[in-house]
Amino acid sequence: MKKKIYYTKPSITDLEISYATDAAANGWGDRCYDYIYRFEEAFKTHLGVTYAIATSSCTGALHMGMAALDIGPGDEVILADTNWIATAAPIVHLGATPVFVDILPDTWCIDPKLAEKAISPRTRAIIATHLYGNLCDMDALLAICEKHGIPIIEDAAEAIGSAYHGKRAGSVGTFGTFSFHGSKTITTGEGGMFVTNDGALYDRVLTLSNHGRSSRQTKQFWPDMIGYKYKMSNIQAAIGCAQMERIEELIIRKREILASYKNILNSSPLLSMNPEPPGVINGSWMPTVVFDQKTKITRTSLLEIFSTENIDVRVFFYPLSSFSFFNNNSLSSINKIAFDIPNRSINLPSYHDISDDDIVRVTNSVLNATADYTK
Repeated sequence: MKKKIYYTKPSITDLEISYATDAAANGWGDRCYDYIYRFEEAFKTHLGVTYAIATSSCTGALHMGMAALDIGPGDEVILADTNWIATAAPIVHLGATPVFVDILPDTWCIDPKLAEKAISPRTRAIIATHLYGNLCDMDALLAICEKHGIPIIEDAAEAIGSAYHGKRAGSVGTFGTFSFHGSKTITTGEGGMFVTNDGALYDRVLTLSNHGRSSRQTKQFWPDMIGYKYKMSNIQAAIGCAQMERIEELIIRKREILASYKNILNSSPLLSMNPEPPGVINGSWMPTVVFDQKTKITRTSLLEIFSTENIDVRVFFYPLSSFSFFNNNSLSSINKIAFDIPNRSINLPSYHDISDDDIVRVTNSVLNATADYTK
């Protein structure tokens, strides 16, 4: 049996261990928020935003951000059909309705023209999910949202390190959210971040994040509204502080891995990978291969090929509208790209210490798959 190649592993060094140990040993009492505040400061400085709130997850950050915008029953939120459920679930939790539109064939992100067509009197926001490090067309989306007077939300869970015309992903919209899951470019194990430049929105989310207790409330245990419990722990934030000290190194390594894959695979006319249009920096979180339709390669056949080689890969996200809990309202005849691409795509291993030899093993499997299905 060949050595297993995992699709993801975090990069944890003695620095992360030492900070987490210090938080576990000393981060209590009046020091219980020390690493949280430090992590928030480091992240907002890196991103170039005014406000940041560390959260238990990106999902929680999205939930609170939309709640702070008063999104609720009867409202609609537009998003790409190609998404992880974490982006749509908070909409449903708030009693609103997700409206799924198709994606662009090159970036796999929301199609701005279709997003605008989907706007109705009930529309309260558009979510721009930067998929696998690829960036949405933010200029087009911002123009649409300004025209119709609705906010643009950036789901930048997968876009740490990505930048759009000089601005880091997540810093462009009304608010942005990030994930620090163990698979992400920087990690706290689990965790997320809410960011914004809107002071009033920040205050409301900060209150919501702490059981509805305002930071200006002088009474102890006195909530000002019904809130949530979406706070990050001090120990998690300690790991995040160490990761932030290494963030440029971690981003550079991610980009090196994608570049290595592209250097080998770009020679094949039968596949495409994460794009990087002019003016855009792709943070390269998840190298992804989309095979040409004429290869007749399928998701099932790809999983079999990589399993035989003992290579751990991820499938491309299924379209959200295909899930039965969205009232079986499959949009396969409308969102054709979102339904087509996942059937012939795969996410490749990209953990930080993957070796050049392992990248060659992965690319050989990709190229062999192409050869097998074009005979």
